[in-house]
Amino acid sequence: MASDSSPPLHGAAAWPLETARLALRPATAADAGATWSYRKLPESSRWTHSAWTDADEYRRAFACPDHLGERLVLESGGTLIGEVVVRLRDAWSQRESAARAADTEAELGWSIDPAHAGRGYATEAVERVLGLCFVELGLHRVHARCLSANEPSWRLMERVGMRRETHLAAGFLHRDGTWMDGYGYALLADEWHATQTK
Repeated sequence: MASDSSPPLHGAAAWPLETARLALRPATAADAGATWSYRKLPESSRWTHSAWTDADEYRRAFACPDHLGERLVLESGGTLIGEVVVRLRDAWSQRESAARAADTEAELGWSIDPAHAGRGYATEAVERVLGLCFVELGLHRVHARCLSANEPSWRLMERVGMRRETHLAAGFLHRDGTWMDGYGYALLADEWHATQTK
């Protein structure tokens, strides 16, 4: 079990988690350079929250303990090819049930080096992370969001069994000045476990 000072994600499993082609492990500050190599690319930042242009600023943000504590890196054959974020959240609740709602949800996000895109790595990683969320972490619900124009992301969410819950019309202002639609997807623990017994 992790110490009280360790991020909850770090003590959740025996690392690395392995899939057929990938190893997933908690990110360290030393991973900043490898992730910067693709995070600085316009095709990588098109749909992400920040379009980084300064390497030092990026490295400082990457090394922030809160960010490291929720970030897993993906390695294929020893090469870092992407990341998955698992951001633990409290479920919406009434005051009397707030303690039981603490850290029962996670918001997921992901980023893959464009040089390795289109090969199913992100799907493979997210499928394993869902297992982490619902088995090792014992979460109740997982959700993810994307812009409707980011078809690869919402297609991935559907492939791993998430259902579209929201369609936010013109609810997101892109850095290019365009108001865009957004989608929200989610999956409950019961739904995920039902798919594992088939």
